[in-house]
Amino acid sequence: MAIMANTARLSRLRAFFFRSKKDVDMTEGGIAGHLITFAIPLLIGNIFQQFYNTVDTWVVGNYVSNEAFSAVGTVGPIINMLIGFFMGLSSGAGVVISQYYGAKLHDKVQDAVHTSVVMTLILGVLFTGVGIAMTPFMLEFMKTPENVMPESTAYLTIYFAGVLGLMIYNIGSGILRAVGDSQRPFYFLVVSALINIVLDLVFVLVFKMGVGGVALATIIAQGVSAVLVVVTLMRSDSCIRLSIKKLQLNFDILGKIIKVGIPAALQMTITSFSNVFVQSYINVFGDNYMSGWTAYNKIDQLIFLPMQSLSLASTTFVGQNLGKNNVERARKGANTALAMAAVSTVLIMIPVIAAAPYLVAFFNDKPEVVDVGTQLIRWITPFYVLCCVNQIYSGALRGAGNSRTPMIIMLASFVAFRQVYLFAVSRLTDAFIPLAMGYPAGWLLCSALTFVYYKRAKLGKTRIVDEGEE
Repeated sequence: MAIMANTARLSRLRAFFFRSKKDVDMTEGGIAGHLITFAIPLLIGNIFQQFYNTVDTWVVGNYVSNEAFSAVGTVGPIINMLIGFFMGLSSGAGVVISQYYGAKLHDKVQDAVHTSVVMTLILGVLFTGVGIAMTPFMLEFMKTPENVMPESTAYLTIYFAGVLGLMIYNIGSGILRAVGDSQRPFYFLVVSALINIVLDLVFVLVFKMGVGGVALATIIAQGVSAVLVVVTLMRSDSCIRLSIKKLQLNFDILGKIIKVGIPAALQMTITSFSNVFVQSYINVFGDNYMSGWTAYNKIDQLIFLPMQSLSLASTTFVGQNLGKNNVERARKGANTALAMAAVSTVLIMIPVIAAAPYLVAFFNDKPEVVDVGTQLIRWITPFYVLCCVNQIYSGALRGAGNSRTPMIIMLASFVAFRQVYLFAVSRLTDAFIPLAMGYPAGWLLCSALTFVYYKRAKLGKTRIVDEGEE
């Protein structure tokens, strides 16, 4: 009897995770309720993701070396160049799927799902080779100190060797979110985070594998999350069901994905490449400043999470409602998301500024590192509320199928303007904080331009669904 009861419970659990339909039609019902219901699992999932990334850094900073801590923390721009390109391209898939889903064109949703997965498999193989090949060049380009170079190289080589798992998870979770399901990507991220934490501790503390162990733990955890999301799609009973037999490229759908996704992909890639330049300015100050910058960035990522979660919520909300050609409801959703993002960001900023030294010391308690990280938090954090405007309205524009304008605005603000700022300031002073203030200066410009454009934009003109398809 006990065996039968356990089997029944296991069956119900499998059905809950893999079969039960969790699609959400955002074209009807309360706007705030939809945004909150969608954003909260996404927010908690992102917190878990940042948590296990934080554990990577904490384990290395406390149990390996300061050089290893700097290495793990400062390779982000290199990883983000490739992963950012894919994330931008996959956002195009999410917009296409959400608009077709809102328009109730389920056959088109099927075509978009299978095209997206094939695209991911092809790019996964390509990115693995390119990532490993470009690692030595990019580390040299960033002026990585010689004492940090071996650890950075080891981490990146292992990371890119297993990058396909991350890509499959992201495209799969993007498909689920496009139809309003942000719960199951959250569950899978929690599983991945727990696996990553356990393996970090085992590989570093037990097997003494150092930075290589941290990287290996990451790719194993990402591989597990990829398997979970693929199984979910293959067992789904809704229009996003994945079938091996249907895996093929629909070039009409692929064209639409590329049209929306390439501008976002280029924006993320070029911005990340620009951050390689930024990192090169930081690296000149030495490993204490690199470590302080690393600790600040970990805290920075946590502050961004509520607005990023609501930005994704606004993308899906606007996409579904414009699929149904409901422009007024789409705009109300974006404005509601902006208000929520601003309030939540302010509530997070205040305790972070107050507890800055303790937060930095959690990652690395070296006094020089704590001093640098604390200064960065207290100078830059008050400006985070500016980012709510560019994050939410850019997300809304992408949901409408217009990713070109956010790309232009963000590249002008985060790349062109920021590089000019850094070049000019570095020649006027050799102080660290004035250079770091290039970030809030770029946020201010980006938010001002995005606000002006969004208020004048005609969202309905850029929808993906053609009139002949309805």
